[in-house]
Amino acid sequence: MAPSAGPVPAVPAARVELLVTSGTFTLDGGSWDVDNNVWLVGDDSEVLVLDPAHDAEAVAAAVGGRRVTAIVCTHAHNDHVNAAPALAERTGAPILLHPDDLTLWRMTHPDREPDGPLKDGDVLHVAGVDLHVLHTPGHSPGAVSLHAPALDTVFTGDTLFAGGPGATGRSFSDFPTIVDSIRERLLTLPPETTVRTGHGDSTTVGTEAPHLAEWIARGH
Repeated sequence: MAPSAGPVPAVPAARVELLVTSGTFTLDGGSWDVDNNVWLVGDDSEVLVLDPAHDAEAVAAAVGGRRVTAIVCTHAHNDHVNAAPALAERTGAPILLHPDDLTLWRMTHPDREPDGPLKDGDVLHVAGVDLHVLHTPGHSPGAVSLHAPALDTVFTGDTLFAGGPGATGRSFSDFPTIVDSIRERLLTLPPETTVRTGHGDSTTVGTEAPHLAEWIARGH
């Protein structure tokens, strides 16, 4: 008689969806055309929205009839938060932001504060999945990443891209700080972890980790 199989691990019902929106990024007197990745994590009933950019109507259409549990801003550059208040008004969901980025937030939304803080170590829940908040400053003071171990995914905003760190040449950014964040908080994740970025293509921790020394040399 063959031995009976053990319990089958539960597979999370949550999935990751991508919406790309287009608009402008404005800071330090300059303006650039950009395409932004808006990430949705959830199932058929509820969803969490990361970085609603440029077009609240398009994001709302992607959400459909699902309940929005939270609107999470990985940082407060205008191209990552400009549609957040309109989406919050439509859905009733709270906007969450790390307090260290409030100065940047107020440049775009001087009359509307976020609804709650994101802090390092916080855990957000949606569709049976936990998203762990990692404070990863450097691109901005309050930049965060969200690690979803059950989905083998980390959402890095503009901290880590396919090919290296996010930009640090503008106000409120710092290259040594972003390198420390990537080295200590992101490259320590399992190598198979998918890195879902704020712009452009996704990558993996294992793909990016070997190039840390090159980035440091390039940045000095």
